[in-house]
Amino acid sequence: MQDENVINPEVPQEVENRNVPETKTEEVAPNRTPFFVFNFNTLLALLLLAGLAVLYLLHFSAKKADDTLPISVSKSDGKSISVVFVNLDTLNTHYEFVKVLKRDLEGTGKRLQNEVLAEQSALEKEAADFQKQIAANAITEEKAKVVYEQLMQKQQSLMEKKERYTQMVAEQELSMNIRLVDTVTNFLKRFNRQYRFDYIMGYKSGGEILVSNDTLDITRNVLDALNGEYSKRKK
Repeated sequence: MQDENVINPEVPQEVENRNVPETKTEEVAPNRTPFFVFNFNTLLALLLLAGLAVLYLLHFSAKKADDTLPISVSKSDGKSISVVFVNLDTLNTHYEFVKVLKRDLEGTGKRLQNEVLAEQSALEKEAADFQKQIAANAITEEKAKVVYEQLMQKQQSLMEKKERYTQMVAEQELSMNIRLVDTVTNFLKRFNRQYRFDYIMGYKSGGEILVSNDTLDITRNVLDALNGEYSKRKK
């Protein structure tokens, strides 16, 4: 959400000539980042730890007799290590649970945004009315000072509410990411009881793993099973 600037009501020249105490105005707040930016980065960071471990093994365990030969890694008992990967971009797009979390987060951000915008609009109207009263000389000097201070207090309160709401959405996003990590990680542990892969890595465009072999991609199996499990939980 683009953080809207709150109009700082200024006392026109007529009030200044009446010796209204100078009040320090607030600087216009710069544009802030949106209330919510939902992503899969937390899950990616956790799952790619296994990927980095595998790359370490591949690099330091392989014999470098010929750089043109494929690298072969074996366990201590002579059996090969099984490695597969899940495409996190695909999960982020097609996993139904992610869609629900996104809608919840965006709904919260939209509701809080509308509340702030409504208060900001009301404050702008009050400031405009105050300026008209000053211009028309329809308000006393004493009353002008009181109204001006009230407008400044409302502006400060609105800025604090924006900061508070931004923090609320950030905390909700963190909580959702934790739930998502737990859901996917626990599922993969159950999923792997049948297949017993040594490593299930997370692949993402622009991530640490630059090249992958499509024959090792188990994303479709994982996604179908995840969505199937989620559908059962909803019933």
